[in-house]
Amino acid sequence: MPHVVFIAPRFLENTNRYVKAFTQLDVTLSVVSCDPATSIPPSLRPQIAAHYRVDACLDSVQLTHAVRALSRAVGKVDRLAGMLEELQLPMAEVRDALGIEGLTARIARNFRDKDQMKQVLRAHGVPVAMSTLAHSLAEVEAFVDTVGYPVIVKPPAGLGTRATFRITNADELRALAPPTTLQPVQVEEFVRAREHTCETVTIRGKPVWRSGTRYFPSPLEVLETPWVQYCVLLPREEDDPTWTQFHATNGAALTALFGDLANTAAGTALTHMEWFLRDDGTSAVNEVGVRPPGVQIMPMMSLTHGTDMIADWARLVAFDEFTPKPRRLAAGAAFFRGPPVGDHVATVTGIEQAVEACGDALVEMRTPKRGQPRNTGYEGEGWAIVRHPTTEGVKQALLALVETVQVRYA
Repeated sequence: MPHVVFIAPRFLENTNRYVKAFTQLDVTLSVVSCDPATSIPPSLRPQIAAHYRVDACLDSVQLTHAVRALSRAVGKVDRLAGMLEELQLPMAEVRDALGIEGLTARIARNFRDKDQMKQVLRAHGVPVAMSTLAHSLAEVEAFVDTVGYPVIVKPPAGLGTRATFRITNADELRALAPPTTLQPVQVEEFVRAREHTCETVTIRGKPVWRSGTRYFPSPLEVLETPWVQYCVLLPREEDDPTWTQFHATNGAALTALFGDLANTAAGTALTHMEWFLRDDGTSAVNEVGVRPPGVQIMPMMSLTHGTDMIADWARLVAFDEFTPKPRRLAAGAAFFRGPPVGDHVATVTGIEQAVEACGDALVEMRTPKRGQPRNTGYEGEGWAIVRHPTTEGVKQALLALVETVQVRYA
């Protein structure tokens, strides 16, 4: 029976879904967390062999100490897992230190360091936007002289669109905190295109299953217009050429990023690739995460394929096993936000009308609550998930949600 150690920084609702998935497998499960053992949901405690508390789950030194202690107390650790983007490099450093099979730090940096990612992809002929790692304002200005405005400026190890800016002129550029040797920034050409995702399951480097979504509008547009209520669409059609024509690029990108360890356990993963489709039909890879996707894509994939993707991911990580299932439905998620004035939710209207308009297509809804603090990220204060036998049915349900539900702040 393999010994799996799962890193759960906090025992929050979504994290507990992943913990539960591992408890339902034929594995010995240990957990490392910043929360005490008393925070583990009572229903899960009997299935967890051991718990080790650390002060910082992103500190690979603390994680190494914890996993080494669990190895001594419970038995040799076979797999180390965690679903957060920020955990992938610290966990890889633990694997290197303790000889645990899986993603190494060298390969993890291909995914986590966005400048290194672009360099690796470019070197292997995978289409990406022009970019550079700038350590000074002069270096940013030199890049702008080459590609022109607008440009995208973001952290080299960013998460989603946090601290990401579209710079359209010299005044906006000078208003940014200047990059330094210790705090460089990734600067990229602005790609005018529609943004999609490609979720891929690989087993020891071999793609065995793919899915994909489209963002409406793009994440950057969402960041720049805090009032917009945005959507993510997963279409019914598995053979839609919009996505299938990208599969070769997706495969080439993953082969490049996993490198010489692709055919090992390092190449067993569920990856989340964001990519652009230009009006002329050409594509470009934007970013790749070697972890389960966010923005409700996991439950959407579960609905459309009649499965539990969290349980499927846990089995993939623990046993290098995955059973593809056909797509039978379309799904989508809508995210509720309001105009950029105020710091807490004052009113929410249109909920009953939206529920009625969606009808049976509505699967789950988390409505913003009066008095709820405004979310500092782009996720919003609430969301809804819908499904329908047709892609058009999901589009209509999403449209009803974002046009009817209105959030106002005070």
